Amino acid sequence: MTSFPCFRFPGLVAIVASLLVAQPAAAVERLTFTLPLLDERISLDLSQATNAQELIDSNPDLQELDWAGDGSVQKLIEALLTAPLPEETSSIVRQSLGHPLFEQLLLSASELVEVKGLPVDTSGRMVSEALAAAYRDDEPHLLGFLRHVPGDELSINLQELAFYAKRLRGNQDDARALVQKGTAAKPVASTIVAAAASGWTRRQSSVAVNHRPQPLQVTVISPTGLSNGRLVVISHGLWDAPSSFEGWAHLLAAHGYSVVLPGHPGSDSKQQQSLLQGKQPPPASEELRLRPMDVTAVIDAVEAGSLLSGSSVQTDSVAVVGHSWGATAALQLGGLQTTSRKLSSRCQDPRDPDRNLSWVLQCSWLKGADQGSLGDTRVRSVVVVSPPLRLLFDESSGPSMHAKALLVSGTRDWVVPSDPEAVVPLRNGQPLANGHRLVLASGGDHFNLWAPVGAEQPPVLGPLILAWINDHLGITDSLSFKGGGWGNQRVPLFDVTGQL
Repeated sequence: MTSFPCFRFPGLVAIVASLLVAQPAAAVERLTFTLPLLDERISLDLSQATNAQELIDSNPDLQELDWAGDGSVQKLIEALLTAPLPEETSSIVRQSLGHPLFEQLLLSASELVEVKGLPVDTSGRMVSEALAAAYRDDEPHLLGFLRHVPGDELSINLQELAFYAKRLRGNQDDARALVQKGTAAKPVASTIVAAAASGWTRRQSSVAVNHRPQPLQVTVISPTGLSNGRLVVISHGLWDAPSSFEGWAHLLAAHGYSVVLPGHPGSDSKQQQSLLQGKQPPPASEELRLRPMDVTAVIDAVEAGSLLSGSSVQTDSVAVVGHSWGATAALQLGGLQTTSRKLSSRCQDPRDPDRNLSWVLQCSWLKGADQGSLGDTRVRSVVVVSPPLRLLFDESSGPSMHAKALLVSGTRDWVVPSDPEAVVPLRNGQPLANGHRLVLASGGDHFNLWAPVGAEQPPVLGPLILAWINDHLGITDSLSFKGGGWGNQRVPLFDVTGQL
């Protein structure tokens, strides 16, 4: 996954199927669209239509638009409603029934889609039954699915998209204003970046653990030059892999650090592939506990000498770097306490002004939230990039964290937007604002701050990560956070902590 919330359930099915209680009812006969910014509704007759042309023939306005557009409306409807759904769609939905992640996705969709005549149901049972019926009747497309949804009329209110867009903009406004008022960090010297081209070796290893049925697969990046004796662990995000962050590891190793990147098998790219094949459900809430346990197990293996054997790497002062869900795990390990309190009170309100896509994931953690406080006192420094955190953590535990945190957020991140998930928690006067820092990446989003193997551009955040860890693990190097010079020309970086 891409990392977090790229929920790749076949998109329109997951949105349109908003959720109904399975009960005897006539199938939906009409599909109505309410258009944004216009007091206009377009209604399509689903009772007889089996293809795009029959849908157009059911509405005079569409007939006129299709004629004026030389068949463009028919092509659009064919692409949206009658294009075949992947064969795995039904299995994906069936595997996801009753899963908190799926329920939250359907709750978000319920504001956009309404089935008149039936109450909202976020279990997904009706979705599954309607899909099965569509395949059974040889209508394996969205139109076939809609024709088997019970109810009176299915209404898609596209005006709600304007509300979502406005809310997202509001969740990014503070970060943009801070960047406009701030001064970008001086770009890093090219010689520091160039060091990552060499000075390291790569190998694969495995670590046996008690909390998973199979060993963890671990990528090990070691310095070829003088080691500084320090360990860095990098944790990937949801439906991602260690390879997406090896660019950070290369730079760290070139400057003396030993770096290990464990895979998290319950929520990595392989698990996503199995999900999309209809073979596994979405990640369970227990992954909130298992992911930091993976990192602790890797540190234990280094301490015991079974990993990085003979390298004389210390484990009493470790840095953990994470992206998205990996960043959440880093905060857990750094001593920030988790809680179900905010999850219980805010997850069921789709109109919450702070709600964002990351809440779909955070709210799926409700059952495991009170078991997620898994600090490891060996972790003394954390760099957390785009962490979903607002609902999960008890921010009053910030002052007691044993690790200092650098939080990095992109001003264009629509998955984990900056304001509710970064600016507000670290705003002056809040408990989490206790020596931790916030750096905003101007123009950064959830997916362009990575450092994948073979990337054409040097990693944007690599020098910043190196500088922060140098300072907090007591390493004297040519780069330090306090000294500056860790910025980026392409994606300007701003330390806005003093402005909060």
